[in-house]
Order: sequence, then C-alpha cells, then structure tokens
Amino acid sequence: MSKILIKNAEIVTDGPDYPKKYIGITDRKITYIGKDKPEGYDGARIIDATGKLAAAGMVNAHTHIAMCLLRSYGDDMALMDWLQNKVWPAEAGLKDGDCYWGTRLGILEMLKGGTTAFADMYFFEDETARAVEESGIRACLARGLTGDKYDKEDQRLAENVRLYKDWNGKADGRLTVMLGPHAPYTCSEEYLKLLVEAAGELGSEMHMHLSETQQEVKDCVAQHGKTPIAYADSLGILDRGCLIAHAVWATDEEIDLMAKKHARVAHNPQSNLKLASGIAPVEKMMAKGIPVGLGTDGATSNNNLDMLEETRLAAMLHKGVTYDPLCIPAAQAWDMATYQGAKCIGYKDLGRLEEGCLADIVLYDMDKPYWHPRHDRMSLLVYAASASDADTVLVNGKVIMEKGEVKTLDAEKIYAEAERIAARLTHH
Repeated sequence: MSKILIKNAEIVTDGPDYPKKYIGITDRKITYIGKDKPEGYDGARIIDATGKLAAAGMVNAHTHIAMCLLRSYGDDMALMDWLQNKVWPAEAGLKDGDCYWGTRLGILEMLKGGTTAFADMYFFEDETARAVEESGIRACLARGLTGDKYDKEDQRLAENVRLYKDWNGKADGRLTVMLGPHAPYTCSEEYLKLLVEAAGELGSEMHMHLSETQQEVKDCVAQHGKTPIAYADSLGILDRGCLIAHAVWATDEEIDLMAKKHARVAHNPQSNLKLASGIAPVEKMMAKGIPVGLGTDGATSNNNLDMLEETRLAAMLHKGVTYDPLCIPAAQAWDMATYQGAKCIGYKDLGRLEEGCLADIVLYDMDKPYWHPRHDRMSLLVYAASASDADTVLVNGKVIMEKGEVKTLDAEKIYAEAERIAARLTHH
C-alpha cells in the first residue's frame, strides 16, 4: 500500500480564505482532505505544497494525439481542403513506431500543462496504449474507423476490437477503450450498422465526430434525410453510449435527443474557431444536463494541447456570443475541463478533489506576477494562469511530474524522434 501526504496545499475550489490543507492519498484514491494532520499516514511520502494551488487534473475529452507530428503543417485552411490536401496524404505515410513517438510527444506536452487524462481517436492505437502505459497518464482510446462496405472482416474494426480486448481496463485501470467511427461522411450506413453491432457484442461505447461543420449537416440531410446526430441515433449509436466530438451545429431537437440518450459532448472551441467550423451551443446543452467536457482536438488544428487555454476560451467565447457576462463563469469552465470531461470518458470518481475520488492531482506554482493579488484562486487559474505553472502532477496516486520534470519520459529523445518522423511524413 503506497501513501502520499500533501501538506500546506491551497485548494482551487475552496474559498474565500483558502485554508492550507492536507491531502492524503492511499494507492489510487484520495483518502483524506482537511485542515488537521490526519492519522494513519506514518511513513507516507510527504509533498510540501507551500505556495502551490491544488486542483484536479484536466481531462482532454477529444484529441488525435499523434497528430502532434503534423503540428504547423497546413494552417489557415478550410476543413475539407486541409484534410484532403495536407493531412490525409501525410497520414498515408505513417509507419509502425511513428504514432508511438507522436503520442509520447503529446503526453509530455499534456502532463507538463496539467492534463492528466485524454480521449483519443487515431491509428496505431496499440502504440498509443503502450505509450500511455509507460508514461503513467490516463486515457480512453478509440481506433478511428472509416469504411464504405459491410465487411465483418474489416481490418480497421478488427484492430479496434483487439485494442478493446487487449487494453480495456489495463495499466492499473488507467486505460479504457471505445469504438471510433470517424464521421457520417467517412462511414457508410452499412458500415456504421456493423460498428454498432460490434460495439454491442463487446459492450463498448463509441466516440464519434458529429455535426462539426455546416456543410456536413447539409450533406447528411441531403443523403440521409436527417441531421448528423439524429442520423447517428437512428442507427443505434447513441444507444451504445456515445461521446460526441464537436456538435457545433446540433439542433434544439438533437440537444433534447442527446439529453434523453445520455450522450456526452467534447467541446473543442479553439479547433472549431481555427477551422472556421462555428461555435457550439454548449450553454443550451448544459442547460439540458448534457455533460460537456473540453477537448483540444489534434495539434494540427489547434495547434497545441493546452487545456488551460481551452478552458479560458470556453469561458470567454460563450460570453461573447450570448452577450451574457454570466454565461460559463470560471468555476463552470473549470468543471467542464475536469469533472465533465471525466464523465465524457466514463468516470464518476474523477475530476474532483474529494475523498473517494481517483488521485489525479496537479499542483500549480503561484510564484508568478499574474497570481497576485489573490482575491479568487479559481478566477486566477482560469483567467490569468499559464499551463506551464503546473509544477507537480499525480495520476492514479503516483507522482509523474515533479518541479516541472516528467519522470517517465525522456524529452530530448522524444523531440529528436518527432522531428525525424515529421520530416519523412512531409518530405522535408
């Protein structure tokens, strides 16, 4: 049994005087939070959090992690032009080992920025799983699935099924797996029905891009007579349990449908702005009780995996489009980045600093000019702080990063491998 005792921590959700507290961790869980030194932690590893703000680790609810390899390659383009003329041709050159290093680069960036879990949809996901296992981060993985025929021998589906059987629940419980139908425009109706059937047999949920662009909605209505989320539901996708990426153009009827079917939404404000896809009506979704987490999308359309930036943008953007300064206050934006994101990837005991929750914890260094004066720590974290203020990171009760250094990853080696692979993919 491993025990850790964090002392002198200020907790972001406390207030108004932010008393210094102890946080006790036993194995994977938070087992004590309080002002008084707890009994039963003799011999525990002590972490002194003086001058640090303790918060739950952020959850990146939608990304394509190995796309870090294509960061800054193909910017300022429309979505389909970008995909067809830059991204897909480069991805066609991916080989064994490439996504392992691309994933390690993304994990390093996320851990250094206070993100402790992510939901991924990409290729070579067995390599992604291995990188997750070795690094100590938490992840929910799906193999991106595209296809136009009903084929029970489909190689991509077989990879996703194997991923589920090999990795779901593994890495000390840090790894879970979903099926990953890419989008209505890359999967035929027959293929999507096959995936729903496969998900039912496995008992797995699904992670899918839906209603990302206005053109996607128009094409889906023209082809299937339904808007994308309603179309996905008609095939049984929402009944399987679905994490919906984007939902930018979700209609009021679809929002009611998502609430009824307990769908969760990964809101990607920065990627949606960069690709000029639009602004998702997340305040309407949250009003209906739909869990809305935050995602960065891939680093090719963002261009970083900075979840604190995403949190700030979510709080700012929706005030601007609703003309309501009370829309998504700091605490709600933070809840989206942590607890709602955890719900997106299937957890009820993650994303909060509470006894009984999984110990995914970040200590932020407040010894910076923009952390003064300290009227409201939550406001400072969401509106003023930098992701690089993350000093110490624990995932599943283990210290993964200390004083800004990720203990489980060799940064120099990762940078060198990523540069080598990216040069080959883009023919530099």
